[in-house]
Amino acid sequence: MGYPIYASTGLTHHEQSKAFQGVTIYTPMGSGNTYLIDMQGEIIHSWTAPLPLKPFYGFLRDNGNLSLHCFTGDEPFQGGGFGSVILELDWDGHEVSRYENPALHHDREYLRNGNMMIIGWEKLPEEFLSKVKGGSNAPGEEPTEIMGDYLNEVTPEGEVVWEWHGSEKLDTDIDVICPLDGRHEWTHCNSVAEMQNGNILLSFRSTSTILILDKSTGDVIWRFGPGVLSHQHNPTPLPNGNILIFDNGEHRIRGGSFSRVVELDPKTKEITWEYKGKPSLSLFSTGISGAQRLPNGNTLICDGRSGILLEVTNGGELVWEFVNPETFLWRGEVGTRAIFRAQRYAVDGPEIQGRVEQK
Repeated sequence: MGYPIYASTGLTHHEQSKAFQGVTIYTPMGSGNTYLIDMQGEIIHSWTAPLPLKPFYGFLRDNGNLSLHCFTGDEPFQGGGFGSVILELDWDGHEVSRYENPALHHDREYLRNGNMMIIGWEKLPEEFLSKVKGGSNAPGEEPTEIMGDYLNEVTPEGEVVWEWHGSEKLDTDIDVICPLDGRHEWTHCNSVAEMQNGNILLSFRSTSTILILDKSTGDVIWRFGPGVLSHQHNPTPLPNGNILIFDNGEHRIRGGSFSRVVELDPKTKEITWEYKGKPSLSLFSTGISGAQRLPNGNTLICDGRSGILLEVTNGGELVWEFVNPETFLWRGEVGTRAIFRAQRYAVDGPEIQGRVEQK
């Protein structure tokens, strides 16, 4: 959705008795900073990535360190979510570790075994290109190559101990690019998460598909999405076995374009909970974005393109809203407030460990 340039920013709504009281972390995608804010929207801590790095998306690890996906602007392929460095900073901003890979994009997951799962781009083999279905090219956009996705599991020392390639495990007859998207990328993986059983949950924007990989074989054992989801982001396993999804809705088949957050039962493939904006266009992000189920049952939503964070109850009541007040230059556009994703933490949780006080 569009947003007024001179609208109110910062905290715009807070029902203290109904909201989950904690602290929220977000990284404006072009600002250079990551902020931790309290429930009043006040900055209580911040980090700045060392130059020439620019942070794209940051979250806290269980040890309180900040994990940052960063870019420099010199990456060879600069599709959405591009980057080349995963940086870990301690609470005071000192560098703890650095992982470099010029093909990094979007997301990473710290696995229970201590390793990290990363998403990377790779050129599809030339003989594979004619098999990729869907998509369209505007005049002058005909690509000479198509990028696919791969996964690497890397140790804290940077050793690759497991790898997966979409060109080997996905099906071009099933995984078809949206007809309104270009053909410079095939699947555009934008999220990776570890399931309770160790299998891997992935989201592919270009094909509007989420799927689960058998970690032992790399085979696809479950998939869902086309015709129901539209260019979704951030599928997250929930303790009850369901999956929480930010369904962006940019190219919906029916019903117009709007975003929603859904909870999906993977066994029945039924949507058991849904939140839409009221009106529906009050929640609409053509890309990025995410959702987090909070301990009290509420859901924190990042409307990424507009830079709006909101918390809703299970009944759909809006109980907290924050609008990113910082505007910046992003990919040639001035005045953007975009946020890839946000996360809420309890003050007494392991990530914070009493480092801040709850007002």
